Amino acid sequence: MERPQQDWQSIRLAANAKKEAIAELTSRICQVPAPTGHEMERAQFVASLFRERGYAPEVDAIGNVYVQRSGEQKRPVVMLLAHLDTVFPAETPITIVRDGDILRGPGIGDNCVSVATMIHTIDLLDELHLGTAVDLVAVANVGEEGLGNLRGARAAVERYRADLGAVIVIDGHLGALVTDAVGSQRWRITVHGPGGHSFGSFGQASAIHGLGRIIAAIADIKVPKEPKTTFNIGMIEGGTSVNTIAARASALLDMRSTDIAMLDKLAANVRTTIDRSVGAGLRAEIEVLGERPAGKRERTDPLVQLAGRTLNWLGYAPSFFASSTDANIPISLNIPAVCIGVTRGERAHTLDEFIQLAPVGDGLAQLVRLSYEACALVAR
Repeated sequence: MERPQQDWQSIRLAANAKKEAIAELTSRICQVPAPTGHEMERAQFVASLFRERGYAPEVDAIGNVYVQRSGEQKRPVVMLLAHLDTVFPAETPITIVRDGDILRGPGIGDNCVSVATMIHTIDLLDELHLGTAVDLVAVANVGEEGLGNLRGARAAVERYRADLGAVIVIDGHLGALVTDAVGSQRWRITVHGPGGHSFGSFGQASAIHGLGRIIAAIADIKVPKEPKTTFNIGMIEGGTSVNTIAARASALLDMRSTDIAMLDKLAANVRTTIDRSVGAGLRAEIEVLGERPAGKRERTDPLVQLAGRTLNWLGYAPSFFASSTDANIPISLNIPAVCIGVTRGERAHTLDEFIQLAPVGDGLAQLVRLSYEACALVAR
């Protein structure tokens, strides 16, 4: 059935009138701590926001918040995903500062403004009586950052997988479209040894020395520029004291690639390097902390083209990126998906993080139109 033609310019004006409301809601969400693995307080707050709007949100066991807005038909559904969690520990002081067009605060852009804009997308669809062709499911999900291993996105996609027509992930910068999912493997490498006194047991194998050899050997591994493949040792720890031969030392390793076969090849190479480098008298073990699948949506994909046209309508030339986001999950399962942003900012993952408020109205207009037309797209 043909959808009614919408006056999108008027809808854009209505979206831009909500900039201050989005700024206020973004600040409220940001003030509720939500470190990865401990998002429940923020989840309950977001659920209360939906209840205020007349919806009956469900918070699942891990902290995902689900709201389903009815369309003309129940399936397939279009899902909006915006992650709740931040990289900051619960005790991090959260101060939100407004300076004209700039809003500052830890986690303000990654990803509080996305959650606030998703809520206002439902608001604006309701206020303008924009009925969608299929049900629209809004999910504020957990576990996107750090070692969360995309567990919220995994749970949400699995829950609706049989009926999932498309997924729109909200994260990043306005004008950017993430269509290539960067896969990753994250390991803890731990070296064990006998330990001992630095003088009395001199010559005994040291776990720290063994870990150092492993790190140096990994640093010499050659990886291709295309498909882009990377590795990084991000943290190390171990030892007891300056005069103790270390009995244990560990490191956290992050490996990424846009190509799953190349990622697997790198992982196999690293395993061989660890075994070869650890040294006599020591034992190395690998603990897999997280795995993010890789995948790609072609630019000819109807949802990707729709997202690009929506940005063109707003006057933005879309930029296409590869990144690791919640979109990794649907993309890896060959479900149409794209990741979009709703504003611009800088200093993500720092206490000085900030966003620009001027583009937020267009970010909302983008999400409203893309959600509405994606529903029509999957209903055909």
